[in-house]
Amino acid sequence: MSAAAKKVEKSADAYRSIGEAADELGLQPHVLRYWEGKFTRHLKPLKRPDGRRMFRPEDMEALRAIQLLVHERGMTLKGAQQLINEQGIARVLAGQATLSAGSQDVPQRSPARELQESIRTAFASGEKAVSEDSDSRERLESMLADLVDIKARLDKARLAKAA
Repeated sequence: MSAAAKKVEKSADAYRSIGEAADELGLQPHVLRYWEGKFTRHLKPLKRPDGRRMFRPEDMEALRAIQLLVHERGMTLKGAQQLINEQGIARVLAGQATLSAGSQDVPQRSPARELQESIRTAFASGEKAVSEDSDSRERLESMLADLVDIKARLDKARLAKAA
């Protein structure tokens, strides 16, 4: 029997190790540890005597809300934190959280993520035309790879700085 076949679905009320939580969300464990340091008000996993983190159901909801805001809506961590603090995790998960137009600290989208998304969009929409021009396609693929590499380096630097 393969490892995937042995995997058992956990109850929504079950606690999850950092590995299980990361797998469930499709993220790396170091991302969860980093978010834990940034969202101390909403992420409070229990620590076992051996130091391992156990994420409670409310921690999983907070992680899903952060993931939605940061990865799907492209917000910065600071913007996501502000929105969650102001309107709550439940409203974010329900899709009811909205940005207040009059706020001085309106959560903003990450400029790097916007650039990355615009190149992805341009690449996808121009794929047919670009496929005929292999030089253009190679340049776009190179630019996208460079952006992904830059983002990975920035994330690594931020993690090192936070540690």
